[in-house]
Amino acid sequence: MFGFIKKGLSKTVDALKIVVPKKKVTFTHEELEEILLEADVEYDLVAIILNEIYQDKVTREILRSKLLATLAHTKYIEPEFTAPFVELIVGVNGAGKTTTISKLAYKYKAEGKSVILGAGDTFRAAAIEQLTLWSQKLDIPIVASKQGHDSSAVAYDTIDSAKSKGIEHVIIDTAGRLHTQTNLANELIKINRICDKAHSGSPHRTILILDGTQGNSAIAQAKAFNEMIGIDGIIITKLDGTAKGGSIFSIAYALELPIIYIGTGEQPEDLTPFNKFEFVDSLLDALFVEEA
Repeated sequence: MFGFIKKGLSKTVDALKIVVPKKKVTFTHEELEEILLEADVEYDLVAIILNEIYQDKVTREILRSKLLATLAHTKYIEPEFTAPFVELIVGVNGAGKTTTISKLAYKYKAEGKSVILGAGDTFRAAAIEQLTLWSQKLDIPIVASKQGHDSSAVAYDTIDSAKSKGIEHVIIDTAGRLHTQTNLANELIKINRICDKAHSGSPHRTILILDGTQGNSAIAQAKAFNEMIGIDGIIITKLDGTAKGGSIFSIAYALELPIIYIGTGEQPEDLTPFNKFEFVDSLLDALFVEEA
């Protein structure tokens, strides 16, 4: 797992090497400000971190404790539920929702669990086609309809099928963008209501997919979705393709939501559980001289 997180941060680490060509034992506040901003940590959070460090020369352990503090809310605790476990996947188009759904499905199948997909993004024909292709590749059942059909009906039918067939996991896709935010909010609220009607207490987990290449601009997007529907956790995608890995600190600090996984590649297996200790240490390894 540690190797996967390092892989995901490779471009961020490369960017830091330009600022810090040679590893050091300590850094000044001015140096750390430049380093953190280069990694796309939001300026206000950089100020908070540095204001809480009173030493002029900052060691690895001092910085490590402050960075870990910004990730205090990232731990995810799975809720109690009665099978099937229903997950609603939300996020804007282009964030990697469909690919992430395939990764989650692959993970469950690799664990020996049964899973069914619901192609609830009926706003785009391409979304239905893409998810159907993934279901065929992974040999996983899917409930899908045509473009323009009622997405909440797809959600209901998917859950109903899972219950009748004894399937353990239900993953439902949703539209990323409708004509207005109000339309999107209304659709998501309706899907939530219909899920609960199909299986009381569901959806058990609503996951927001955020594009890691967007950096801190994803914060406003996440707040909007959280206000619309209530988010239980976040998956950050495309982390391997960006130098903005430090934005995770800002996202976690601003939203106070669990980060469940990070995407570190395009393959179905490229989904890594987020571990704040490994994440922080992967960044610090690029900056500090290893202790003898």
